[in-house]
Amino acid sequence: MKNGVLTKSKRELFSENMRRDIAFLVIFSFFAAIMLMSDLSVNKFIGFFSICIVLLSIYYRDILRYSPEYIRHRKYLLLLGVLLVGTIFGARLADYFISSLSQVLGYISPETAMYILPIPAGALLVTLLFDFHSALFFSFITSLLAGLWLAEATAPLYFFIGSLTASFGVIRCKKRSDILKAGLLVSSINVLIVTVLLLISKELFTGGAVSPLIAAALSGVIVAAIVSLALPLLEYFFKHTTDISLLELLDLNQPLMRNLLIAAPGTYHHSIIVGNLVEAAAEAVDVNPLLARVTAYYHDIGKVKMPEYFVENQAGSVNKHDKLSPHMSSMILISHVKEGIELAKQFKLPKMVMDIIEQHHGTNLITYFYQKAKSDTGEDPPEEEYRYPGPRPQSRVAALVMLADAVEAASRVLKDPTSSRIEALVDKMVNHVFLDGQLNECELTLKDISLIKKHFTFVLTGIFHRRIDYPGFDFDVEKKPGSREGSGDGGGDKGQTEKSKSRSAKTA
Repeated sequence: MKNGVLTKSKRELFSENMRRDIAFLVIFSFFAAIMLMSDLSVNKFIGFFSICIVLLSIYYRDILRYSPEYIRHRKYLLLLGVLLVGTIFGARLADYFISSLSQVLGYISPETAMYILPIPAGALLVTLLFDFHSALFFSFITSLLAGLWLAEATAPLYFFIGSLTASFGVIRCKKRSDILKAGLLVSSINVLIVTVLLLISKELFTGGAVSPLIAAALSGVIVAAIVSLALPLLEYFFKHTTDISLLELLDLNQPLMRNLLIAAPGTYHHSIIVGNLVEAAAEAVDVNPLLARVTAYYHDIGKVKMPEYFVENQAGSVNKHDKLSPHMSSMILISHVKEGIELAKQFKLPKMVMDIIEQHHGTNLITYFYQKAKSDTGEDPPEEEYRYPGPRPQSRVAALVMLADAVEAASRVLKDPTSSRIEALVDKMVNHVFLDGQLNECELTLKDISLIKKHFTFVLTGIFHRRIDYPGFDFDVEKKPGSREGSGDGGGDKGQTEKSKSRSAKTA
C-alpha cells in the first residue's frame, strides 16, 4: 500500500504480463494455423498450431532480448500479431484470386502463382513500423509458414530473400516514393532468384519459364501497392508514427508552424535553432535525429496563445510582466506547456511529440520569478508554485530537447560569444539540469551527456560566428530622421567612442 492506495507487487505485475503475453501467443498461433489450413483436418491443425506456437515463442524471446519496449506496450505485440496473421491471410487471398483467374484464363499454373504472392509486404511493414531486426525474424517465420502451406521446398528460400530485400530497401525510408523503389528492388531480386531456380531445374530455356519470370517481376509492384495502402491505416488505428509521417511534420508550411512564425517569430526562430542542436546531438547518442528535430520544432507551440509574455517575442522595451506579480508571471509561463498539449491534440500530432511537449521543462524551477518573489516578500516562497508540473523527461529525445532548449535560451545573453565562453555556458547549463535531477528518469549516460555538450558547443559556435567590420558603417547607432542610409559616416555620430566601434565589429 502506498499513500493509502493498494499497489501490485513486481511479482504480481510480472505474472499478469506473462499471462497476457502467453494469451497473445496462443491466440495468434491459433489464427495463423487456421490461415495455413487447406482442408479440414484435426491432425494438420494440431501440427500447424504446434509449429506456430514454437516459432512465435522464439520470436517473443528475441523481442524480449533486443526490443523489450515492444513487450511493455500491448499495442506493439498486437500489431506484430496482426501483421503476421495478415501476411499469411493476404497471401491466401492473393492465391485464391490467382487460382480463380487461372480457371478463367487457363494460363497461370499453381507453380507460377507462388512467385507472385505478396509475402514480403509483411516484412516491409515491420521494418517501417518497428525496426530491421524485428523484420529479420519476422521474414524467417513468414517464409517458413508459407513453405508449410504451399508444400514447396523452394518457397521458404524465395520468400525469405524477397522479404530481406524489402526490409533493406526501406531501412532509410524518408518518403513514400521509397516504398515503390523498394518494391522494384524486390521485383529485380525475385526475377534473379526465379532465374536461378529455373536454371537449377533445367527449365530456364523452355516455354514454361516466361510466366514465372513475369510473376516474379509483378510481385514487387504488388508488394509496394499493398504497403502504400496498408501503412496509413495501421498508423491511424494503432496510433503509431513512422519516419515518413515525421518528415511530413518537418514541413514549415504546416498550419502550426505558420501560426508560430506569424504570432511568435522569436519562438519560431528559437525552435529552429533547438532543432539544429538536437539533430546534431541525436546522431552522436544513437537517437532518431528525425524525431528529435520534429519534437524540437513543436515543443514550444503553446506560446502562440500569449506570445507577448515571452521575452523572445518582445520587440520593444515594454515587458508585460512588470505589471504582474511574480506568481502570476510564473503561472503564465507554465501554462504554455498545457496550451501546447491542447494544440497538439487539436492538430492531431503524434503522441511521442505530445509527450515531449509535456516533458521538455520537466519540473524545472522558474528561477527569475522565484528570486523576484523572494526579494519582494523577504521570505522563501513555496518552490512548487514556481516549478513546472512535469513529468521529467522519460526518454533520451525528451532529455535532448530539454537540454537544447535551456542552452539555446541561455546563449542569447552572451555579450561576447567566443568559443571558450560558449563551451563554458553549455557545460554550466547541462550540469545545472543534471544536478537538478531532471535527467534521472531517462536513459542518458554520462558518456552521452559528454557527447551532447561537445555537439551543442560545435553548433552554437557556428551560429555565433564572427564577421569582419563593414568599412563606413556603424550599425550600433540608431538612424536619425533625414539621414541617408549608407553614407560615409554610417549615419552615426563622429564623436562615437572606441568602445562603440569595437562592439560594431563584433556584431557585424
